[in-house]
Amino acid sequence: MDASPVTGDELQRAEEFAREPFVLEGEDAAAALAEGNVRRVALDAALAELDAGREEPSVDWRRHYSLILGLERLLSDDEPHLVDGTVLSAHQVDALSGTLIALTAEILLPSKNGSGPSPVEELSTGEVEIEGDELTDEEPLDWDPSEEAEEEAASDAVLEDPGAGRRFWFEHATGAGKTVAALGFVEASRTGGVLILTHRRNLVDQFIGELRDRGYRKRISGALLAGDGKEPPAGGPVTVETYQWFVRNAGKVSDAYTIVICDEAHTALGEKTSGAIRQWTGPVFVGMTATGALIARHVTDLFPTQTSRFDLAQAARRGVIAPLRCVRIPPGVGVRSIANVPLRRGEVDQDFDQEELAALLDQTPFNLAVADLYRTRFKDLPGVVYSAGVRHAHNVAKAFQDAGLKAKAVSGETPKRELTRVLAAYERGEIDVLCNAQLLAEGWNSPRATVCM
Repeated sequence: MDASPVTGDELQRAEEFAREPFVLEGEDAAAALAEGNVRRVALDAALAELDAGREEPSVDWRRHYSLILGLERLLSDDEPHLVDGTVLSAHQVDALSGTLIALTAEILLPSKNGSGPSPVEELSTGEVEIEGDELTDEEPLDWDPSEEAEEEAASDAVLEDPGAGRRFWFEHATGAGKTVAALGFVEASRTGGVLILTHRRNLVDQFIGELRDRGYRKRISGALLAGDGKEPPAGGPVTVETYQWFVRNAGKVSDAYTIVICDEAHTALGEKTSGAIRQWTGPVFVGMTATGALIARHVTDLFPTQTSRFDLAQAARRGVIAPLRCVRIPPGVGVRSIANVPLRRGEVDQDFDQEELAALLDQTPFNLAVADLYRTRFKDLPGVVYSAGVRHAHNVAKAFQDAGLKAKAVSGETPKRELTRVLAAYERGEIDVLCNAQLLAEGWNSPRATVCM
C-alpha cells in the first residue's frame, strides 16, 4: 500500500479549512489523493492557501472545489440524504452525480481549466528521435478550410460566453421533487453560498419554507450584494430571490454565491435574464425545469450541458408520481374548438392568443357545463381548474359555487396576503377547487390536488 502524499496533521488542517473530508470513510488515503485525482488537486490548492496565511477558503477555491468535495461526500453514502434525514431518490442523485462528473472533467481536463498541456520533456542522451517527428511548415494534405472556419467560430463562441462550461441543467417531471434535488446542492456546498432564483414571489416563500423544514434554517440569508471590495466570508449563505431582482442587480451580486440554482430554467431564457446570467462567469449555474423537452434547443443555448432527465412517463412508472388518467370531453357539434385560436410568439415559445382564447371559452353555458361535469364526475375531490384569464377564472369559480362546490378564483392579480390565505384554506380542505389564471403553474406544489381540469 502506497503512503499518503500528506501527513495526518496536514490532512486534518486542510479538512478543517475546507470543512469537507478529502479522504472518505473506508478509503485508502494514497489512492484517494493520488496524482490526477480531483480531491488531490483541491487538497494541494487548500494547503497552498493555508501556507499563504489564509484562514478560510478564497472565493476562487470555493468556486472550483467546494461543490465537488461536497457532492463526493454526499454521494458516498449508501443513501444520500439531507440534514433532516430526507433520502434522495435515484433521479435526484442522478442530477447531482451528473453535475459532479461535469465539474470534475472541467477541473482535470487542461483544455477546460486553462492550465494547458504539460511541457514536452527533451529526449535524454541515448534516445533516438524517430524520423518524421520533426516539425514541418507544410499544410496537411487533408486540410479543409470549411472545418477550420467551424473551429474558429466555435472558439469565438467560447470567448463570447466564457461561463458556458459551468452552466448545467436537468429536466425532472412535475411532482418529482426538483426542490429536494436543489437542496442537495445546498447540502453539498458548505463554504460556497447558494443563490436560488425563481420567477414568482410566492415561489420564493415556498423555497424558504422548504429550507426551514429540511434543516437549513440557519443558512438562510437575505440578498447579498458586493460591498466594500473585501472578500465575503465562507459561511455558505443560502438566498432565494426572483429573476427580476437578479436582473436589477446584475453585476452587483456578492461573490459569496458560488452556486446559482435557476428554478424553472425556461423562464430565465429572456434576453435580459439570460444576458445577466452570461455576464456572471464565476459561479456554477444549475437550471431545473419540467418542460425542457418542449424547448430543449432554447434551454441548451443558455445551459449547454444536461446532467439528468426524468420525464413524466418515467416518474409514473417508478411510482414517484401518480399514474395519469385522462378524461377528454369532445366539443359538441358546431362548437368552435381551440384548434382555431391563433398562436402568438412569446420570448421563448408560442402560446394561444389569450384574448381570443377567453372569448371562445368564457361563456356562461360552457362554465355551467364545466361545473356540472366536475360535480357529477369528481364530487368533493380537490382539484385545480386552469382558465383563460382572470375574468374567466372568476366566472368559472362562480359557476362552481352555484353548483354547490367549494371553489375560489386565484390569479396574478390576487393580493399576496389573500393568496396566502386561500392556498392555506385549500390545503386545510376548506376550499376544494382552485380556479386559476396564469398563477399556479411552474413551481407550485400541492400534494392535495387530485383533479386537473
